[in-house]
Amino acid sequence: MNATQTEVLIHQLSGLLLPPVLLAITLLFFYAFLMLSSILNQYLQRRRNNRHYIQAVRSLAGKGPAMRLRPVRGYPLFSHYQENPHRTADDLEIFALKELERPHIVARVAVMVGLVATVITIAWVLDGLSDGDYRGMSEDLIVAFAAVIFGLITVAITLWVANVKKHWFAGELNDLKTCLTRQEKRV
Repeated sequence: MNATQTEVLIHQLSGLLLPPVLLAITLLFFYAFLMLSSILNQYLQRRRNNRHYIQAVRSLAGKGPAMRLRPVRGYPLFSHYQENPHRTADDLEIFALKELERPHIVARVAVMVGLVATVITIAWVLDGLSDGDYRGMSEDLIVAFAAVIFGLITVAITLWVANVKKHWFAGELNDLKTCLTRQEKRV
């Protein structure tokens, strides 16, 4: 097999990769909106349960009346601590990092998949340019730009979700520092 045959084979194989790549971009795009709706739901839960959360933190820190504590919806790190009171600050940070992994992975994969789809279709555009097929070129460019747009929107949403969650986790961890310090002094 000479170099020209290899190039043609690779070009044809890349064409076979485009449908699964476009499907992956579409699935990641919809998953990003699922993440967005989840974070909006969590925001509403946090607003609704903020007073209970503040009372629970004060109670744990010994600054308020003792109360029967239960997990607080919208505050996953605090709820995880209440369900596992033996956890240290490091354990809680690891829990938060694990919760932040998914949006970061989706963002990175969306960038890569969007780039792959763009490069594949640009190769077709260049092929059409050499053949003088301007209609085919424009259709391929539409696919390339759509892939980039879907990928970038997916990245923007998932990174925003990760950033909001990171700030929420940092706040919860900061609120728990007093409780964790008291717990470590007892041990």
